[in-house]
Amino acid sequence: METKELVASLSGTVVRLVLVIGVIFLVYKGATTCYDYGYRIFMEPAMTTEENAKIVEVTIGESVSAKDMGEGFEKVGLIRDGKLFILQYYLSEFRKDIKPGTYQLSTAMTVEEMMEAMTITQEEE
Repeated sequence: METKELVASLSGTVVRLVLVIGVIFLVYKGATTCYDYGYRIFMEPAMTTEENAKIVEVTIGESVSAKDMGEGFEKVGLIRDGKLFILQYYLSEFRKDIKPGTYQLSTAMTVEEMMEAMTITQEEE
């Protein structure tokens, strides 16, 4: 009888230990993922350098959402992550000032520089 209790106790301890290690791993992975994403919101570099820059013409309509812009910019190679763009858009000081129009954006621009460029209308240029 003592052997069965010892095995049961040992098994319970092993299961608890595995669960604790699993929880610690999940918390660690979640924290590093959140930190990485949070860092990238404000410090995401441009896609290319000035020497390798590609100019892309984009048109922003009246009712284009941040999601649509992010998906479009990612598709043409202006940004790496369309979902990250949504967060950058909503945390940007330029989000209320972006005007509809056609813009020449470069792959050497950061997201903030792109949004700043989209606040200037063609008449102001």
